[in-house]
Amino acid sequence: MGNELVYSIMNYALSVLMGAAVVAASLPLVHMLQLESYQGRMYLKWLVKHIGSDFMPSFVAAVAALALRIGYILIGNSMPLVARICYYAADIVYIALLAVIYFSYEKKASVKPLVYTGRVKRLLIVELILAVFFSAIFFSNMLWDQYGYMWILYIPPMIIRYLPALILPLFVFVCYLITYPIEEGVKQWYLNDAKRMLREQDKLIRIGITGSYGKTGVKYALNEILSQKYDTLITPGSFNTPMGVTRTIRENLCDANEVFIAEMGARYKGDIRTLCRLVKPEYGIITAVGKQHLETFKSMENIISTKAELIDGLDEGGCCFLNGDDENCRRIYADNKDKQLYLYGTYGEDLYMKAESISVSTQGSAFELVAENGERIACTTQLLGRHNILNFAAAAACAYKMGMSLEDIAKGIEKARPVEHRLQLIPGAVTVIDDAFNSNPVGSAEALRVLGSFEGKKRVVVTPGMVELGEEEAELNRELGHNIAKNADVAIIIGKAHADPICEGIREEGFDEEKLIRVNSLKEATDIMNEYAGAGSVVLFENDLPDNYTE
Repeated sequence: MGNELVYSIMNYALSVLMGAAVVAASLPLVHMLQLESYQGRMYLKWLVKHIGSDFMPSFVAAVAALALRIGYILIGNSMPLVARICYYAADIVYIALLAVIYFSYEKKASVKPLVYTGRVKRLLIVELILAVFFSAIFFSNMLWDQYGYMWILYIPPMIIRYLPALILPLFVFVCYLITYPIEEGVKQWYLNDAKRMLREQDKLIRIGITGSYGKTGVKYALNEILSQKYDTLITPGSFNTPMGVTRTIRENLCDANEVFIAEMGARYKGDIRTLCRLVKPEYGIITAVGKQHLETFKSMENIISTKAELIDGLDEGGCCFLNGDDENCRRIYADNKDKQLYLYGTYGEDLYMKAESISVSTQGSAFELVAENGERIACTTQLLGRHNILNFAAAAACAYKMGMSLEDIAKGIEKARPVEHRLQLIPGAVTVIDDAFNSNPVGSAEALRVLGSFEGKKRVVVTPGMVELGEEEAELNRELGHNIAKNADVAIIIGKAHADPICEGIREEGFDEEKLIRVNSLKEATDIMNEYAGAGSVVLFENDLPDNYTE
């Protein structure tokens, strides 16, 4: 009786350890689920591409444990001590091999590491409960005595014991499905609470900004300008999803705030509509409509209609400002003549706010803002690139409509500082142009033009390419290669997924093959960069993709 109790305690303790090992080994997969924005379809799509590499480590752990358990059965009563060693060695090997997966993952550098949000913690708790259950459901050390020659009956429950690791990627997905209704309920509660808080701030001016690119730059530019007159609150960084905006409202909105500026991102049709229902913006800005997230939108028509959702989602009497330099924005403007819409840009005679007399250098930019009524003012900024001037024109149009003077707008523009990781100039022995946050065809071309403007210096570009561009992705990355060859002296291309078309484009321009380097990671790129970029060099970091894209 005493021995049986000891064996039971040992087995249950091992079951808990086995469950914890499964959870630890699942972290790389949970990380990918997070990087895919908890979209089950995208996670499964990613799994299909990596089915061998991601099933294999945990599968090997489970098979090794099963082999030792079969040894326990076959040896049976003939060699009791050896059988007992095989019995417990199976679980120890199982735990050890799963631990190897975890420690390998922890050592691997990641551009965007796993964030242990409430959602992730709840998912891991469900994983632990299920994994312990599977491990504990069948552990009896008396099976040989029970089954005897019918040992084959031992196999199915033995497989069940190691099932979580045997099918670990699918096990994670099942746990995701179990938690999904809970997460949807939690999300809805937070959304309703954020809506309540906005309703209570009935004098709060609400502004929504969307676009395929440029929305973060416009958001920060507008915040800097409006701060000359108003107490403002903006969504930080890229908090541009419903939950990101909700979190900003619930954690930061206060009675002192007079203006709330919400960046609105989208990967699917209806995303902007959802955000508008939450924010109910009085003013809207559409920065540009281009080839971004084609992987999920499927067509330009879907992208255009999704960005236009902002116009329909404006509060009663609201108005929207659109980029007059962008043909798709012009199209939206023409299709909504019955709405209160205004254009901004750098050319054309029908602009509400125009930026002209533009002068761009490696030190910053100068330009003139011209209002619809002919009023104008000279502006200067530290920010690099013509696209930032367009961002200021968008922000100025909205601020001017809200009653701010051009003088105050110019003061805000002068005070504006580069946004982190968005064409941010970092001086030093080696000048770094940090444009690592994201990349798109227009933005990357502008960033490379800025790099090319540093004449007389060694110019190095580090990039993994562009993603989520659908069927045109390869061609657009090839064009990126052309631009790299025209503006850089050394090209360091990261990863496997998008490197081939980039390199093809570079070679098509007759680029020096010795100065075209391919690497597997950002760390490797940085190490090699230090060999090529001496004092006085300029290095452009263009895009910084997470692991689910660079593999």
